[in-house]
Amino acid sequence: MNSLAQRLRQRTWPAHRQVEATAFVRALLRGALDRPSYCLLLASLHPIYAALEAALRQHAGHARVAAVYQPALEREPALREDLAVLHGDDWRDTLSPQPEAVEYAAHLETLARVAPHLLPAHAYVRYLGDLSGGQAVQRAVARSLGLNGGVGTRFYDFGPPGAAAALAQGLRAGLDRLAPAEADHEAIVQEAEQAFARHARLFAELEVARARLSPA
Repeated sequence: MNSLAQRLRQRTWPAHRQVEATAFVRALLRGALDRPSYCLLLASLHPIYAALEAALRQHAGHARVAAVYQPALEREPALREDLAVLHGDDWRDTLSPQPEAVEYAAHLETLARVAPHLLPAHAYVRYLGDLSGGQAVQRAVARSLGLNGGVGTRFYDFGPPGAAAALAQGLRAGLDRLAPAEADHEAIVQEAEQAFARHARLFAELEVARARLSPA
């Protein structure tokens, strides 16, 4: 049987590619988002990370969560910092996350209460994406928004060279140490597939908002 990390990669790869092909993500990757659209992305990611990271901390001692809990992965503080730099200290009052982001955060809060063993699926989807493509996105965002020295792009900063690769390796190894039963493996994979579907819906909403925010 493939390891859990291998199974997650294989089963979610088609959904991953579909998300990467959305108009909003393509614009992000090529550095074509303007500041309002990018800030709306960050404001929509914020409740997702806040809920995920609160849940992971809450269950850090849980036998089926502990192996994937790495405080160095946490992104919520960096999101707050970037939003304050790029939008202003009033970002909480003037930026509203997209409905799918609010629903996603609520789902994570529900998992924390009733099914914490499924939280690793969301750690896989969010953090491995950040770790594998974050540096390229950071460069694209910095170039398009005229940012220098990491200011406004702390979300993608995982530390010195090599740190992101080490964190990714640690997360994959942690997933494989969970060693749940076959039925639990399948439940985690299905939850990850659903997480990608949530992201596809979120990026569709963000693309509609981008068209509204961007000048004709």
